[in-house]
Amino acid sequence: MQPVPSMGYDRAITIFSPDGRLFQVEYAREAVKRGTTSLGIKYKDGVVLAVDKRINSRLVEEVSIEKIFQIDDNIGAVTSGLVADARVLVERARVESQLNRVTYNEPIDIGILAKKICDFKQLYTQHGGVRPFGIAMLIAGVNEKPRLFETDPSGALIEYKATAIGSGRPTAMEIFEEKYKEGMGREEAIELALTIMNETADGKVGEKTVELALIEQKTGEFKKLSSSEVKSYISKLKRKPPAKGEE
Repeated sequence: MQPVPSMGYDRAITIFSPDGRLFQVEYAREAVKRGTTSLGIKYKDGVVLAVDKRINSRLVEEVSIEKIFQIDDNIGAVTSGLVADARVLVERARVESQLNRVTYNEPIDIGILAKKICDFKQLYTQHGGVRPFGIAMLIAGVNEKPRLFETDPSGALIEYKATAIGSGRPTAMEIFEEKYKEGMGREEAIELALTIMNETADGKVGEKTVELALIEQKTGEFKKLSSSEVKSYISKLKRKPPAKGEE
């Protein structure tokens, strides 16, 4: 029997390949890339979160497709990747938030929560008999100021001013690099989010395909926008004349 080249390096999470790679973690990242586009944008007084719901059948009840999650009064999250994995991590984040309130009688710090979730993810890259979570998550909220974190299947953690996960990430990041401005207002941030969603959805953005949520510094509260509010913002975007050079 002839030996099979490189057999085994992608069979177990605890085995590094000769060039220092953990294939199971890389496969988990591929699962994220196949997910729908989700993004977050920090603006002057808060954070806006947006997701592509991508309902593929008219038989699906729209309310059953949940991609934006409230973690605490002042914290929200969006995910991309395996939906069941997302549910586990969201519940974990909610428990951590409530434990902090019970113990210290105050909301959890966004950075601490993101780190706790990433520590949990990292455990699933280090032990045999488990697999990495096939999910990336954006965790956003307000404490003293708006904050936005991206978590990776490996357990890596990066804080961003604006970022995206899922299949539309490359397109979204290009637009962010070109159009994101520090200190932008809420309306500008929502417009930018919808512009990106429209671009990644091939111009088919609508109130049934996009969800938006805001976490505002002023109120310190998470708020998911209704379908009518999303429709209003989309109508404004479509009525806006194209910028010079975009005709």
